[in-house]
Amino acid sequence: MDSFTKLFNKEHRSELILLVLMIVYLLLGLKTPDAVANVVDSLVGRLSIVLVVIFLFLNANPVLAVVAALVAFDIMRRSAETTGSIALQAYAPSEEKKSSHFTAFNQFPYTLEQEVVAKMAPMVRSGMPLDSASYKPVLDNLHQASSLHEM
Repeated sequence: MDSFTKLFNKEHRSELILLVLMIVYLLLGLKTPDAVANVVDSLVGRLSIVLVVIFLFLNANPVLAVVAALVAFDIMRRSAETTGSIALQAYAPSEEKKSSHFTAFNQFPYTLEQEVVAKMAPMVRSGMPLDSASYKPVLDNLHQASSLHEM
């Protein structure tokens, strides 16, 4: 209660005015302008707001510092709404969501084709020499095309 009564002293008049402005900002719920929102909704903007709040906690009235922390949180939230980064985080699919969708789409039952191919005898066994084939390949008419081996 002592810190609240100190706000009404003549030497702390500027802190009282700042407190009133912050409370008005919180109560009115004004939309953050685009130019301010773009600055605040960046790493540098958020970091500077946090540093200002820490400075107020260290050097100003505790009531003013608590209200400043609430205003800082609110201005960051409103700036994110104005720039659209909240909607981007909420509705843009993440890699985990995309991956889960792809794995769900790629679950196929064991087909008849896979069963037949699995039962077929292999053409080449590893480590064993190839037997000579019972057929002889025949080269069709080249129609005056050059052979690849001639180059």
